[in-house]
Amino acid sequence: MFQPFFTTKPAGQGTGLGLSLSYDIIKVHGGELKVETKAGEGAEFTIQLPLLR
Repeated sequence: MFQPFFTTKPAGQGTGLGLSLSYDIIKVHGGELKVETKAGEGAEFTIQLPLLR
């Protein structure tokens, strides 16, 4: 899901880079991006970033 060009859109209607870029940015900042899915209900994304001191 976080790989570049993964998409659930029909062919020719988007490249699917959004989650891949988000994942990379969060990782660079020492964070974590988690996803929990429920069939037929949707998905919940959680972003965790470390506190800066």
